Amino acid sequence: MKTIKQSLGRRNFIKQTTLVALGTGSLLALPQTANAFPITSENDINVFGPKEGFTPQVGILVSMMNWMRMVMLSPVNEMSVEDLDYIHDKDSNSIGAMLFHLAATERFYQIHTFEGKKWGDWSKEDQENWSIASGLGQKAREVIKGNDLDFYLTKLKEVREHTLQELAKRDDDWLMAVDKDWPWGPTNNYCKWFHVCEHESNHNGQIKWIKSRLPSAK
Repeated sequence: MKTIKQSLGRRNFIKQTTLVALGTGSLLALPQTANAFPITSENDINVFGPKEGFTPQVGILVSMMNWMRMVMLSPVNEMSVEDLDYIHDKDSNSIGAMLFHLAATERFYQIHTFEGKKWGDWSKEDQENWSIASGLGQKAREVIKGNDLDFYLTKLKEVREHTLQELAKRDDDWLMAVDKDWPWGPTNNYCKWFHVCEHESNHNGQIKWIKSRLPSAK
């Protein structure tokens, strides 16, 4: 068992090395126009780093979002309407509803970070388009069904295109800006948009779990 002294020593070491990483030699300390790493192309899906058309840290975020989107969509390739509508039990969400939900979640973060609106401040149009998918649950089980895969892919594609257009207008200072009033505590835009990426990872696991239990998989 580690002693308190050992734990504190390790914690201080991590703190010190983190401060060094955020010092004058880090990417964050460089001017927006400087690139410490080569700019990767859109097709370099497995190479995380700055992307053409974005400031360095925004480009790194975009590369992570692109990779997660590829991974998340792989299990649903060529799924039928029946597979997308399948409900495993009374508390489950369908794969189609989860895909719609991911688009709705990204739309929410667009509203919040790009349009500057407060938590839950949806327009009438956004309420009509996204509220059911955002909430999932029983209402989504009743309403979100009968759509083919292209329906969900189009939703995801259109929302993502808007995200990339807006991120291209922002810089690393915007990405690092901290919102002290965020519900789970002080949070910067980097964390908020990484959460969009992580959210897809979470539902990717659920989608794979349901896919393994589809009637068509037996």
